[in-house]
Amino acid sequence: MRSIKAFLFTAAASLAFSLPAFAQQNGSIGGQVQDTLGAVVVGATVMVIASDAKERTTTTNQRGEFSVAGLAPGKYTVKVFAANFGLYENTEVTVGSGRREDLTVLLSVEEVKEQVDISTDEGVSTDPQNNAGATVLKEKDLEALPDDPDELEAALQALAGPSAGPNGGQIYIDGFTGGRLPPKEAIREIRLNQNPFSAEFDRLGFGRIEILTRPGSDRFRGSAFTNFNDSRLNSRNPFASNRAPGQTRFFGGNISGPVQKGKSSFFLDINNRDVDSNAVINAIVLDPNLNPVPFSEEVQVPTRRFSISPRFDYQLNDSNTLVFRYSYSKQTADNQGVGNLTLPSRAFETNSSNHEFRVTETMIINPKTINETRFEYEINDREQVGDNSVPTINVGAAFVGGGSQIGLSFNKERQWELQNYTTTSLGKNSEHAIKFGVRIQNTSLRDRSENNFGGNFTFVSLDSYRETILDNAIPIQFSITTGNPEQKVSQTDIGLFITDDWRVTPALTLSFGLRYENQTNINDNLNFAPRFSFAWSPGAGGARAPKTVVRGGFGLFYDRFNQNFTLQARRFNGSEQLNLIVSSTDPDPVRRVAAIALLGQAVFTVDGVTGVPTTDQILAALPQSNTIRTIDPNLQSPYMFQAAIGVERQLPMRTTLSLFYIGSRTWHVLRTRNINAPICPEQVNCILAPRPFPDTGNIYQYESSGIANQNQLIVNVRSTINPRVSLWGNWRLGFAKSDSDGAGSFPAYSYDLSDEYGRSGGDSRHFFNVGGNITLPWEFSISPFITAYTGRPFNITRGVDTNGDLLLNERPTFAELGARCSVLGLTGSYCDVSGFDPNAIVPRNFAQGPNFFSVNMRVGKNFGFGGSSRDRAAASGQTGTGGGPGGGFPAGGRGPGGGGGRGPGGMGGMGGGDGRKPYNLNIGVFFNNLFNNVNFGNPVGNLSSGRFGQSTSTQGGFGGFGGFGGGSANRRIELSARFSW
Repeated sequence: MRSIKAFLFTAAASLAFSLPAFAQQNGSIGGQVQDTLGAVVVGATVMVIASDAKERTTTTNQRGEFSVAGLAPGKYTVKVFAANFGLYENTEVTVGSGRREDLTVLLSVEEVKEQVDISTDEGVSTDPQNNAGATVLKEKDLEALPDDPDELEAALQALAGPSAGPNGGQIYIDGFTGGRLPPKEAIREIRLNQNPFSAEFDRLGFGRIEILTRPGSDRFRGSAFTNFNDSRLNSRNPFASNRAPGQTRFFGGNISGPVQKGKSSFFLDINNRDVDSNAVINAIVLDPNLNPVPFSEEVQVPTRRFSISPRFDYQLNDSNTLVFRYSYSKQTADNQGVGNLTLPSRAFETNSSNHEFRVTETMIINPKTINETRFEYEINDREQVGDNSVPTINVGAAFVGGGSQIGLSFNKERQWELQNYTTTSLGKNSEHAIKFGVRIQNTSLRDRSENNFGGNFTFVSLDSYRETILDNAIPIQFSITTGNPEQKVSQTDIGLFITDDWRVTPALTLSFGLRYENQTNINDNLNFAPRFSFAWSPGAGGARAPKTVVRGGFGLFYDRFNQNFTLQARRFNGSEQLNLIVSSTDPDPVRRVAAIALLGQAVFTVDGVTGVPTTDQILAALPQSNTIRTIDPNLQSPYMFQAAIGVERQLPMRTTLSLFYIGSRTWHVLRTRNINAPICPEQVNCILAPRPFPDTGNIYQYESSGIANQNQLIVNVRSTINPRVSLWGNWRLGFAKSDSDGAGSFPAYSYDLSDEYGRSGGDSRHFFNVGGNITLPWEFSISPFITAYTGRPFNITRGVDTNGDLLLNERPTFAELGARCSVLGLTGSYCDVSGFDPNAIVPRNFAQGPNFFSVNMRVGKNFGFGGSSRDRAAASGQTGTGGGPGGGFPAGGRGPGGGGGRGPGGMGGMGGGDGRKPYNLNIGVFFNNLFNNVNFGNPVGNLSSGRFGQSTSTQGGFGGFGGFGGGSANRRIELSARFSW
């Protein structure tokens, strides 16, 4: 595979230096629009007027840049407009033949003195930052998303969808990697899938989520809000016997304004969240007469969260700007870990806190060069407390009871990140936009874990548990952990990159990039990631704006080996902590006899267990029972080769359509493999099957031996029909296969991986999202957010250990699957085994779960009032809904990376109102799962369970992407009120 990487690197480098430049006869006008603090202004309208009064209009992109090509030599007037900024006008711009005139436009922040009505189309562009396949949510678009930060993150992951890969979409906040999602009130703009082949980013571009927070403003403004939900407004969870009481209460607000007018500003956001949701238990237990009975209970799960985040923007001088942002949040949660099959006895509590310090310094070196330095230091502390004095009893697909096995555990994480990026333009007509930089990140963990210090008994089914109580059977397995609970680990990774966006002609842009990745804790250094993309617009450069762009690209993307895997390998290295496993199915007869004796000393009743084997007893009888975790010395960073080709088209009624095909292949996918499992190719009758290291127990090794393939067809549509209607949507058709679902995946048989290749765990054939905002008469508005997708696959297992590796993940034959479906009367598609070899093993992830469909919608009514005509004119330039017909982007990030930024957008859809009054009250109702559709979770895949083929929970508010999960109400109705000024 290294030869493939070397070939791609060589090809990209050769292409970058061998393509000839094409001559252009017409000239062009371009440049960048900034405010007086040096922040770029995105969405500003640029008008170029010729001497014969003919006009050409465009808008600035996410870097504040604009370009108007195809201009005949002569003199032009350039005007630039942006809400809440004064008019810029230059009447002395001369365009020469074949030349580009570059302008640096500075807009002054002041009350709007002139209202200009410009009706322009949101056209397509060859700018790599302006791909129509990206989803950009701002102002009113944000209304369709949930207010709760956890639900908001879940909704964004749902938007990223399967394109983001198995780890989900990576989130960047003001250019920094990860961190806590800010409250929606503090978010200015969200971008997904922008410039997917940029070498600036390490992870996949399709599925990348960029969040820009709100900066300070030129005049004082603010908002206050409250959200409320009560269980009496909700529908009952389908697995709950009744509708349990619960409430959700949010309140908070923000204020922004100048500190020193024209020099500095601030933004302060405060939020408090009290949630009393419920976890629904849907288990089957034994009554005192040992009869199976349903156990259904709703357990209240109270969560409290407080956050505060000040931000300060300061212009040091004409060339340097500083942005400082601090964020603090604290959260407590009780009765965690309860729900579905898990009984209340396993509840534990969690306390966590988070501090984030972020500084961004932007320096304008010259009119063509900007340097940006960012630094972040983050402190995350989490403590968990639960009962580990009694063992856990895990009865396959029936219930999980006993202690929580948490004990006193904590995780203290310290992380810092340093970035330095430089953007410049080269060439006679600035046709090369160069960006290069470095990112260094370090994470240090101090982790204490008493997990499983009380032990865990495993039973195949409820019948085997009942027989054990009757003293006719024993558990299939018992595990317990002992030793040093505390461990430390540190990891550093570095990424360097360079990109060149070459505007070959007005119709063709070529983008070249090269990135280098490296990290500590693994021995893999040759991590070069070449990237290439192009955008070609037939007919661009003429008198009319282009309507079509053909866009494509390819690149390598590396994934990091997470520090938590290193932490586990150090913890369970054979001496720090011992993970002892006693199994009644051990293939060694001597060890099996000893295991049966240990398991037989435990005495079970419906109320618990006594006679639990101690760690000393286990080590004396089974010295090889310890399970070790290790890292393959030849482990390599997983990397993906991804290529895409598509077309973007501007349609009538301010609508853009994009259609893309994306092909991906991943090498070195992570998995865990038991490299000391018994060698038993038949996977049955493994008595006396030898182990490679006979004097040692299981050795679970992290390795990078997997592969994955994915093909997708993606259609994106965005339409701003008029200033009152904005809609967007996407549909994906996908096919994904792999032989591993990540580092936690074990193969069914450790020495033959050929049977592991099948559907990936996240393979959803069809995936659909649509959202938007519609302003109705009398200042009513509706904001829908619809998510739908076909079911995801799930694995079918025997539920017993037949090959002696102590893992319960062996898959049945088709004959066994068909017979079990017949006994239980199941008719699922996975039960149709006709046409399959009865003796063949069922493939991994063979079965498919239920589909998902949910309509979320916010309905609001705005009341605007107060102020003089002068105040109303100024307010119209401050609120997000007064952004003009184009619905243009709010101001972009400070400099090239979006770290700071200063924008004309105020509260916008978050209570900004109609944009004509300085005071606005917005009353809203948010419906989660408006039509009360029941979205069942994947069924039980354990063939030995009496509940095989049954769903025991729902998929949650966003279909398994997080947010309110299967324990919450099926439909929730939340009320909100926001006042802004």
